[in-house]
Amino acid sequence: MNKSELIESIAKHSGLTQKDSEKALDGFMESVKASLKKGDAVQLIGFGTFSVGQRAARTGVNPKTKAKLKIPAAKTVKFKAGSKLKGVL
Repeated sequence: MNKSELIESIAKHSGLTQKDSEKALDGFMESVKASLKKGDAVQLIGFGTFSVGQRAARTGVNPKTKAKLKIPAAKTVKFKAGSKLKGVL
């Protein structure tokens, strides 16, 4: 499912217009991004939790030249599925 298909599905299930559904989805994504940027987690009970994770610095290898290179530490987004979402599969 891509973004436009998701917007169609939201409109169908919520009774909103596609334009309003797109605004709602965009608002949701911006809110999640802003919260994660501050370092806060976003917890949706039953669905899951978006949080900020820390990836440690490590040494990698360039597959073409076999040269070792340092990969710096980085922050990453983590998602942990909630119980209702896990139960769908």
